[in-house]
Amino acid sequence: MGCDRNCGLITGAAIGAVLAVFGGILVPVGDMLIQKTVKKEAVLEEGTIAFKNWFKTDTDVYRQFWIFDYNNTADGVYKVFNGKDDISKVARTDTYKGKKHLSYQASYCDMINGTDAASFPPFIEKTQVLQFFSLDIFRPSYVVFTAETNLKGIPVYRLILPSLAFASPLQNPDNHCFCTEKLLKKLYLIWCARHWQMQRRKPVYISLPHFLYASPEIAEPIEGVSPNEEEHSTYLDVEPITGFTLQFAKQLQINILVKPARKIEALKHLEQNYLVPILWLNEGANESSHSCIGYVRTILNIDLQNEDLMCFIFASTPYLRVEELVAFFCFCFALSISTFLKNY
Repeated sequence: MGCDRNCGLITGAAIGAVLAVFGGILVPVGDMLIQKTVKKEAVLEEGTIAFKNWFKTDTDVYRQFWIFDYNNTADGVYKVFNGKDDISKVARTDTYKGKKHLSYQASYCDMINGTDAASFPPFIEKTQVLQFFSLDIFRPSYVVFTAETNLKGIPVYRLILPSLAFASPLQNPDNHCFCTEKLLKKLYLIWCARHWQMQRRKPVYISLPHFLYASPEIAEPIEGVSPNEEEHSTYLDVEPITGFTLQFAKQLQINILVKPARKIEALKHLEQNYLVPILWLNEGANESSHSCIGYVRTILNIDLQNEDLMCFIFASTPYLRVEELVAFFCFCFALSISTFLKNY
């Protein structure tokens, strides 16, 4: 026996009503069972702030737990040199948000030095120390030459963050105002994260992945840590004539400082402090486009005596991001052809 359209609607409504009634009963019962289980098995003891926030998630403490609250990706306004008066200053940052200093560190550690690492002043020498300012770590740092390599026919310099950049003040006195905590003064580690020092003193530290270059005291207690310079280092492949960064790998590891805590079951038996890895950030770019590499070759073949053209090229690059370089190279290619035809 069949069922017409009205019969189907009535049946569906009846089933929905039954589900609604049972849902109204099961949801509160389920919540009650879960809460009792949490109270019984949670490592966070009742009475602590963390325990309260397990149930009530709309407090200030809970919101502060989101350590890297970085939803707005606009870094701010940078003012950079265009090289018109001094080509050696091309792409160097003059001010950030209208300031020459960050107002977070002491003395020279608070300065905004170098470029944003997307490009550097042209005609790079192997002996140069190239500075850059990174907003990820809120401090300037530097890279040094390590090897010559070839990127699809273009000779480039591989520049790396040296281990000395991560050294404690005992090994590198220049880091004395970056490493102010006792934990950092005696250990070989990268920078204190800006979210720890600058945003309500959260216990967050930044290192290279697997604690590369860090002291054995930091890496040995953590199971599974196996630092490898080839896989975990940060490097830039820079074309030395133009100063363009054609390929790079920026790798950082986020760690939190864990201390013994009498009121937390899982932490009360700890005998010392530990830096515990939370996540590994890997950002990079490689030029796989044959046409892009072709445009770079074209630029390198431009007559370097044409100062107006060269100054235009170098003055324009600091304002471009990696994804805009292809379009920029296309423009330079057309400009070079036009210059050639005029001279011809």
